[in-house]
Amino acid sequence: MDNNNHILSSPQQEIDLIALAAYLWKRKRLLLKCCGIAVITGLVVAFSLPKEYTTTVKLAPETTDATSKMGNLGGLAAMAGIDLGSAAGQDALSPNLYPDIVHSTPFLLELFPEKVTDKEKKQTMSLYDYMADHQRAAWWSAVVKAPLKGLAALRALFSHTEESDSVLNPFLLTRKQEAVLRDLRQRTTVFVDKKTMVVTLAVEMQDPLISAEVARSIAGKLQTYITRYRTQKAKKDLEFTEKVLKESRAAYYKAQQAYAAFEDGNKNIISASYRTEQERLRNEMTLTFNVYNTLAQKLEQDKLRVQEQTPVYTIIEPASVPLKASSPKKLLILVAFTFLTFLGGSGYLVIKKIH
Repeated sequence: MDNNNHILSSPQQEIDLIALAAYLWKRKRLLLKCCGIAVITGLVVAFSLPKEYTTTVKLAPETTDATSKMGNLGGLAAMAGIDLGSAAGQDALSPNLYPDIVHSTPFLLELFPEKVTDKEKKQTMSLYDYMADHQRAAWWSAVVKAPLKGLAALRALFSHTEESDSVLNPFLLTRKQEAVLRDLRQRTTVFVDKKTMVVTLAVEMQDPLISAEVARSIAGKLQTYITRYRTQKAKKDLEFTEKVLKESRAAYYKAQQAYAAFEDGNKNIISASYRTEQERLRNEMTLTFNVYNTLAQKLEQDKLRVQEQTPVYTIIEPASVPLKASSPKKLLILVAFTFLTFLGGSGYLVIKKIH
């Protein structure tokens, strides 16, 4: 066999790289034609894909233990006779759960009615309508989805139940609503740094202004969700304490008036029954006052707890309208098409030569 054609050595079947390179060099015209076709195909694909814009928001949530937080007001509360030790506890909703919260169905469904405006400010619509009816796609997607649309039309023709997309029922979503929900979930990413606990939220949309609007809305709703979760128990305790305090205040005032009326109506009377009734009314007034005073202290404690349980978020990187598209990466597509074509063509020539 000729040295130029000797690609494989006989005993160990090892590849002779020099002979392989010389063989491929002889077939360079074929490889160049293939790479040229790959470049043209890559350009068609790169310019057919719609542009996507990504907005990134970074925020640092407050993750301090509640024990140390309540200790900040410990001295002030102690002066008022309030013990804040019972208010301490651990935060059950750590930043590691934020991705699951953002990707949950109830959270994303709250974004559907949000109003968004395109970058030309020509149209204002709900986020659901934008994602359902105003998404651009590559030209070949229409060919691929045509059979699926035909099947959907036949199913709707023979189906006895009509799906209404105007009604949003989280328990029973329509196919169109489920598709929009799935698309929105894929376009939203949340990453939590395990060391710094910095939360990075990224939203990808085909319109830069809508991308920034949705990212800002998600960041705001996430803060509201966490704040509501962290403070709901303390707020319920505060409402209950306020209710019981009103009842105890009325009972104390009633006991106070009864004692005063008894004293006014029994002046200059000295008897055992008088002293017994006087002691009973005084004890009842003292007891209701102690309950009222305790609840008043607890009310101040609950107010402090609501304030301390409210988390504080530091916005490291706020939402801003992206100026450049994040995808498609045209250069990367061209390089990938060219490299894979060259690799495939070289492999084909080598296999053809061996056999």
